[in-house]
Amino acid sequence: MKLNFNNFEGPESGPSLIVLHGLFGSGRNWASFAKDISAMYRVLSVDLRNHGASPWDDEMTYPAMAADILELIESEEIENPVLIGHSMGGKAAMTAALQKPDVIDGLILADIAPVQYTHSHVHLVDLMLSLDIAGYTRRSDADHHLAASIDDPTLRGFLLHNLLFEDDGPRWQVNLEVISPNMPILMKFPYEAGTQRFEGPVMVISGAKSNFVLPEYHDTIRSFFPEVDIRSIQDAGHWVHAQKPKEFGAHVLEFMDALTP
Repeated sequence: MKLNFNNFEGPESGPSLIVLHGLFGSGRNWASFAKDISAMYRVLSVDLRNHGASPWDDEMTYPAMAADILELIESEEIENPVLIGHSMGGKAAMTAALQKPDVIDGLILADIAPVQYTHSHVHLVDLMLSLDIAGYTRRSDADHHLAASIDDPTLRGFLLHNLLFEDDGPRWQVNLEVISPNMPILMKFPYEAGTQRFEGPVMVISGAKSNFVLPEYHDTIRSFFPEVDIRSIQDAGHWVHAQKPKEFGAHVLEFMDALTP
């Protein structure tokens, strides 16, 4: 699948970064980060399949997403990029690196581990599908109805970034009908611990208030990625890159600088 992406041109030499968003996100969520870091590195901010402006497909698995990423790397002739992935995008990045370790220079994983999780977001999909968007003329209409079930205005705003208003009416730019039945697959990781290895450098940046990278997951992470550096940012949750952008960016630059001759 040919993925949509925004290209933030950086220096002619040096490693490139490919940024992969999480569930319900898109490349534009990372635009500010990409713009800032493009002063030093080329950055591609990608829409994964069934998200953003990328094509829709009935298959929503990590191997399929990894194949999309690897195709992008080949078609854009990107030599040994670093993948940054948050949540679902991090699992897709890990899968791509484990499939083709010679193609990827390194991984930066934002608050995600190669484990099966028990917390599902299917209730959010159901809430979004329950909205009668055909009668809405602006996002505030949808926000009003979501507020009855979701107290957090930031979360509502994040979800409603996927609601587009076009000449022929509103539509979701995220493929909710496919994501919903595939949620159990997205909660898993496609490989068993110890069956695959990526020997390149990896940094995991977790939020100290999040439960996505618990200490009991560290051995599993190291079984796949023996050269991993696991870090935590205080006062940050699952959206660590958005909640603490300065601290997150500093870790990313430290990682990238170590790769640059």
